[in-house]
Amino acid sequence: MKKIYLDYAASTPVDKEVLNEMMPYFSEKFGNPSSIHQIGQEATEAIDKARQQVADFLHCKTNEIIFTSGATESNNLAIKGLLRATQAENPHIITSAIEHHCVLNSCQIAQEDKIADVSFVKVSKEGIIDPEDIKNAIKKDTILVSIMYGNNEVGTIQPIAEIGKMIKEMNKDRESNKLPKIYFHTDAVQAINYLDCNVELLGVDLLSLSGHKIHGPKGIGVLYVKNGTKIRSTQQGGEQEYNLRAGTHNVPGIIGIGKAISLVLKNKGKTEEIKKLRDYMISEILKNIPNSRLNGSKEFRLPHNINISFKGVEGESLLMMLDQEGISVSTGSACSSASLAPSHVLSAMEVPPEIAHASIRFTLGKDTTKDDIDYTLKILIEKVKKLREISGM
Repeated sequence: MKKIYLDYAASTPVDKEVLNEMMPYFSEKFGNPSSIHQIGQEATEAIDKARQQVADFLHCKTNEIIFTSGATESNNLAIKGLLRATQAENPHIITSAIEHHCVLNSCQIAQEDKIADVSFVKVSKEGIIDPEDIKNAIKKDTILVSIMYGNNEVGTIQPIAEIGKMIKEMNKDRESNKLPKIYFHTDAVQAINYLDCNVELLGVDLLSLSGHKIHGPKGIGVLYVKNGTKIRSTQQGGEQEYNLRAGTHNVPGIIGIGKAISLVLKNKGKTEEIKKLRDYMISEILKNIPNSRLNGSKEFRLPHNINISFKGVEGESLLMMLDQEGISVSTGSACSSASLAPSHVLSAMEVPPEIAHASIRFTLGKDTTKDDIDYTLKILIEKVKKLREISGM
């Protein structure tokens, strides 16, 4: 059976160059970097190299890179770490209604536990945030704005640099008025492969990323923390990661994410090719499958993301029928694929529940070919037609 993988937003295969770099650190170079002997220091040197690779990519200092177990931990540390460090009387957080669940849930729990007040700004019907809505939501005790760079479900790209510039200007006035500084965090998990992630240009104080979205291993992530950011560790133990993330280093994982991020620029040349395949697939679906609609912005969209709703079709059923033909896709975020509730992202975009349940996410990667797309289109047209016949549409 032909195997076609179109779920790169959920996870990517580990690049062979990445795997080769990691392999010695599972057995031959197994030292604990906290050990001061030669074998331990061999691991330390490898971590230092990986930290430099990530810092070079983000255009920041090496001591601003914190290795974590993944973007979920990075996002939790950004939000909860700031709350632990703040001196604001009634700390206030601003985020959006379409964030990843690890951000939404962290904010919701902080609100429920009366640790922070939270404002969830709305998005347009295309899933775009208006910076003015963020500006209007800011209060005297606002300490954090957390907005994702590229959405994992519908691929919308947010105006992060514009928001960063706005917050920077507001902080000048706040400092003179002795109000707490507003820190700016972005979840850049889906953006790393395709968008400019220079933290200075973005104007962010914190940025999260994950290894397995960029052809690196699972179980490793990064939180960029700009020097001077008031943040405290959320777990206690050793003094690893500048006292911000206790626990023995995942040395092979760190080596892997360092190598993977160094290869991102090498693969950037494929972005335009991926974008052309994306646009071709969107065009063919909308042309050949009646009552189908693109979810999200066509203009401000990640190059690899396609989210389509097929009226009269149950998304899970279509996913399973495609899977039986060797085509791997998703009905939305991989983290919520077991949920029967409509996507919170599509709901925030005012997509009706019956249309939200009829959505499929196709995400392309550097190994996707036009033949893959043509085969998928052929099968997709057949299966949508069959499912509509069954439903009586």
